[in-house]
Amino acid sequence: MTLPDYSGGSIANLMRSLGDACGASQSLPYAPLRGEKVSLRGTARHIVLLVIDGLGYRYLQRHGTGGHLRTHLRGGITSVFPSTTASAVTTFLSGLAPQQHALTGWHMYFAELGAIAAVLPLRPRGVERIDLPPEEWPARLFGHRPFARRIDRTATFVSPREIADSPFNRYHSAGAQVIAYATIEELFGAIVRVVRQAEEPTYTHAYFSELDSLAHIHGIGSDQVARRFAELDRAFGACLDALAGSDTLLIACADHGFVDSPPERQIDLAEHGELAATLARPLCGERRVAYCYVKPGQAARFESEAARALEGRADCYRAEELVAQGWFGPGTPDPRLAARIGDYVLVMRENWTLLDWVEGERRYRQLGVHAGISEEEMIVPLVVTDCAG
Repeated sequence: MTLPDYSGGSIANLMRSLGDACGASQSLPYAPLRGEKVSLRGTARHIVLLVIDGLGYRYLQRHGTGGHLRTHLRGGITSVFPSTTASAVTTFLSGLAPQQHALTGWHMYFAELGAIAAVLPLRPRGVERIDLPPEEWPARLFGHRPFARRIDRTATFVSPREIADSPFNRYHSAGAQVIAYATIEELFGAIVRVVRQAEEPTYTHAYFSELDSLAHIHGIGSDQVARRFAELDRAFGACLDALAGSDTLLIACADHGFVDSPPERQIDLAEHGELAATLARPLCGERRVAYCYVKPGQAARFESEAARALEGRADCYRAEELVAQGWFGPGTPDPRLAARIGDYVLVMRENWTLLDWVEGERRYRQLGVHAGISEEEMIVPLVVTDCAG
């Protein structure tokens, strides 16, 4: 079991340090990043944060030998809980842990909508209908302040073309320049242009999603992921050359790592009817961390059925227990958090996954998965390069 280290060794602490370096008007409510893992050199004129979706610390250690990312690896820090894009990328975009931003997984039950929706694409699950245009969802569902509005620097977001103008991204990039890209070359070319053409100090948030997409389909140990990682590493090295002498601090990090869950480790809730019968609504969250909303009066039965059906494959927690223990972050929780994590949380062991389906939902399998508390999922790399002037 590897839990987030919010006391100074997590991505939330990295964002506190970045906020301080970028002149945030008010410090984020966490400790700065601990120790000498990263020097933010308050005089750095340009700060670039490259978020590589799905790049775990262990993967970089094993596959990055001799490469540019591995050469500049300072160490590992933890993601947040759950270790998944919806929660961790929101931490990068807001500076807040899930305890405060209250985005807790891919599928979430939103009491404000009375429905389950996928938070990143902002679309209902299955055939559910929501009488609110998606562009109006962020104002209703998000209550946090974007990181770009906290800092005293010109901010730029470099995002994949297919999501650059999504409602989720528009909310979090408010007040910043947005550059859409289609290729790795365009990604790093945009970073270099922002730095070289700037007349004042800058903060650039760049996001690369393709390792995550490939790992879900082919597995984190696949040749497809390895080839794309090698291409990314070469482009990263070329970017460092192009930024030499520009007084730029370039930090590469990730939202989570991966484990592979083969078919024999994938549990279909439909095969456990007695457990499913205790639930008031479909599972929410992730395949590795499931939020369970239990019918009134069915708590004891749920606990018994979960223990029987998932023995040795999952741990069952009361949701408020994880909040109290600080899994989602330190400090006062957002008032909406409790409604977004259900009554119980099933945390899958080893590389087990739990899935269910709803009407109108396309059935699909994922080999590579994340969101859990294994070391492979939770520890992400901290890569720091100082392109000093």
